[in-house]
Amino acid sequence: MLHAVILIPFLLAVLIPLVKRIPRLHTGWAVLPVPAALFVYFLMKVSGIQAGENTVATVSWIPSLGMDITLVLDGLSLVFALLITGMGALVVLYSIYYLDKRMESIRNFYMYLLMFMGAMLGVVLSDNLMVLYGFWELTSITSFLLIAFWHRRERSRYGALKSMLITVFGGLAMFAGFNLLYVMSGTYSIREITVQAGQLSAEPMFLPAMLLILLGAFTKSAQFPFHIWLPDAMEAPTPVSAYLHSATMVKAGLYLVARLTPVFAGNLEWFWLVSLVGLVTLLYGSFKAIKQTDLKAMLAFSTVSQLGLIMCLLGLGSAAAFFSGTEESVFYSMATAAAVFHLINHAVFKGTLFMVVGIVDHETNTRDLRKLGGLMSLMPVTFSVALIGAFSMAGLPPFSGFLSKEMFFTAVMDIRELDIWSTQSWLVLFPVIAWIASVFTFVYSMILVFKTFTGKLQPEKLDKVPHEAPPGLLFSPVLLVSLAVFFAFFPDLLSSSLIEPAVASIQYGLLPPEMSLHVPIHFWHGWTPEIFMTLGVIAAGMLLYRGYGRLRILDREWSGRDSLNRMYDLGLRALEGGSARITNLYMTGSNRNYLLYIFGFFIIALGSTLLGAQGITLGMKDYAPISIYEVAVVAVMLVAAIAVPFAKSRVNAILFTGAVGYMVTLLFVIFRAPDLALTQMIVETVSVILFLLCFKYLPKLKQEKEKASFKWLNLILAAGVGLTMTLVALAAMGSSPFAPISEFFLNESYSLAGGKNVVNVILVDFRGFDTLFEIMVLGVASLGIYGLVNLRMEPGAIMQAKKTKPAAYWFPFRSNDVILRTMSKGIVLIILTFSLYLFFAGHNHPGGGFIGALMTSAGMILMAISLGIEPVRKFLPVNYRILTAVGLLIAILTAAGSFAFGAPFLSHSFGHFDLPLLGDTELATAVLFDLGVYLAVVGVTMNIIFTIGGDE
Repeated sequence: MLHAVILIPFLLAVLIPLVKRIPRLHTGWAVLPVPAALFVYFLMKVSGIQAGENTVATVSWIPSLGMDITLVLDGLSLVFALLITGMGALVVLYSIYYLDKRMESIRNFYMYLLMFMGAMLGVVLSDNLMVLYGFWELTSITSFLLIAFWHRRERSRYGALKSMLITVFGGLAMFAGFNLLYVMSGTYSIREITVQAGQLSAEPMFLPAMLLILLGAFTKSAQFPFHIWLPDAMEAPTPVSAYLHSATMVKAGLYLVARLTPVFAGNLEWFWLVSLVGLVTLLYGSFKAIKQTDLKAMLAFSTVSQLGLIMCLLGLGSAAAFFSGTEESVFYSMATAAAVFHLINHAVFKGTLFMVVGIVDHETNTRDLRKLGGLMSLMPVTFSVALIGAFSMAGLPPFSGFLSKEMFFTAVMDIRELDIWSTQSWLVLFPVIAWIASVFTFVYSMILVFKTFTGKLQPEKLDKVPHEAPPGLLFSPVLLVSLAVFFAFFPDLLSSSLIEPAVASIQYGLLPPEMSLHVPIHFWHGWTPEIFMTLGVIAAGMLLYRGYGRLRILDREWSGRDSLNRMYDLGLRALEGGSARITNLYMTGSNRNYLLYIFGFFIIALGSTLLGAQGITLGMKDYAPISIYEVAVVAVMLVAAIAVPFAKSRVNAILFTGAVGYMVTLLFVIFRAPDLALTQMIVETVSVILFLLCFKYLPKLKQEKEKASFKWLNLILAAGVGLTMTLVALAAMGSSPFAPISEFFLNESYSLAGGKNVVNVILVDFRGFDTLFEIMVLGVASLGIYGLVNLRMEPGAIMQAKKTKPAAYWFPFRSNDVILRTMSKGIVLIILTFSLYLFFAGHNHPGGGFIGALMTSAGMILMAISLGIEPVRKFLPVNYRILTAVGLLIAILTAAGSFAFGAPFLSHSFGHFDLPLLGDTELATAVLFDLGVYLAVVGVTMNIIFTIGGDE
């Protein structure tokens, strides 16, 4: 079921563009049931997780590499899954009223949003590090699409690119760290790595792995100095900001740190890096937030600050590992509990405030604080929601933000008692910096709500008359902000059901096994230092709020060469300029130069490897006797090949090239390889026709006078390639340390795959992956040719093409020979019948889907040559691009069908059945895969032929 949970959003994302648009129905209503149903599913798992019943589901993927798609639902992943689906449902509902279905590309929006949701669920549920990394990068790609949703805005494109470059950079570093963990542990499973954590810390690659993984987490969760992408990402629509930047994407880095705490906790580097980076981010983000005049920019920096707070708490909680298995570990684990609690609270109040800002923008057409004010009387419900959300963010009672903020103060006060390597003097700074950052947090929370809703209304600065938002737009923020009140008065309900199981997952193996973790959360603990810190925050915050406009340091942006954004922009321009200069050095526009680079590297790389490798011997014995027929065929082949560069016309060069291919066909016949001979013959025929079709686009062949050095270089390169390939072939025959795999194919072809034709069995079964990727490449190539021929890039050509009717297809080699035109009808019928025989007989006799498809294509090409393309298109009105897609779909579905039977991808089955009229008949699923190959190859070939042959 867990695999289906991840798959469902992706499936709906695929279906959205395929379903016909219903004029009166907003697409969001069709999307809303998915996150809502998934949220209910995860909610039903709470009681089981609370009782310690984790859910594990595994699907075999690449067993030989230890890569299984194993999903784990425990306390930590459950918290994130509920945030992803619950916030997802509310954001979808909010977007229905926020995005105009007539003005916006809402299908694209929901498609990107669902893919992001599925990717986030994959991140938090995956146990395999490589699977987690795949979903991790998918979140970067889909978030790029969501941030750039209004792609016509330059700032939207800039913000989307910035976020992707920084997060993908961190993701690649994390990928390297994951692989270092694999090298040390021998597994990609997080659970298995956790078990080995004690032994891994002594490995020399342990610290580099830790640093690389933290780099990925810090970039994703916008920690200083990688936070610069988050403010620019605010160019996204408000529903995107409310979803990605309050509850999901920015929390992925926090999830990674929490998930790998059992592996890296107990190392001083982990404690200091996570704690200090979080603390600096908290202070920097809160200070920058009060300097913003744009409401979303203020929320962006406040998000940076709050993410730093949670990161700092995760670092402080890792101190429990220094006292693993003792009661003292429980003492420091309270910081981890505070992190989980604030993680939930942040999603609640920040999601609320993003939606409130969206409502203000929607109703006033501005987010500029200098133009806002006096909205309280016009938008009372929105003001009430904003007030509760802002007070919760500021950590004021009686809201849940106050409780988690008090737990944060407790954690920074308690950490002073940590006496590890004489660090107590430095740990005193934690409560001081935390208090200063909390003052700034209070100030920007007050600015956000009171500068927007109180004061004097400025209608002359607004583009429209503000009014209260419709109920549909208010429902989601009202429900969210209600949770800030509910969690405040019933915190133990949240503690026992979600926080305690999550802390047990994060602190796995660190807490005493005989003790059950209990996280008490109350409003009043007496006159504690935390209460006095809160009172001090309120007092200092009120003074600063009342006077912040008169303090110039808070009213002026930092500038200068040390600006991180300036450094990013300069670095990006330097990279672009440098890469352009380097590229211009070798991208000269000369095809000959490009071939020189390719073949020169080919000769040097392979030649040096052959000369430098040990144990390479050239196989020069045990050859079969050479017959006179082979000598004659090779002689003709050499003559034809030598004649190509001396041909005086392009037609002669094409014919000589074809002669070489047909001689290879004869060699296959002599070597008794009918499948290869048939394939080579048909491929050569189609290739010659393609060359002739392209002939009309080429200039007349002229014998140009070139320098002797030019010709000698060509000769040396050609001879070098030929000699290198000869040596490689001889080395492969004489130096292989393994027994030939051909013996396995010959012996097991029938018993394992039910086929006597070894070549076809290899193509559709043993090496089916190769065939699947080959037809995919062919499909992409044919679409590329279609696009190049039909897409005219001259100015105005596209608009002109829309105004004119498509030109009639033209074939340059239509025959006027009456005899050919008459006989071709019967010949084509014979060819098509023979191609079907090759397809059905291919599993046990020469043939198969690939050869049958080429034979079918050859028959249709003959028909086109004799009758012309237009009659053929009328007789067979087939869209060959769609036919290619259908073939690929059949092949992929057949390959994936094995999952339904618990078998790996592309596993086939066969059996004998007693059928009416046919009697005992062998049926194999490989035939379905071969059918996909057949349709794809026919579609590719005919798409290319008709595209080039029909172009005017």
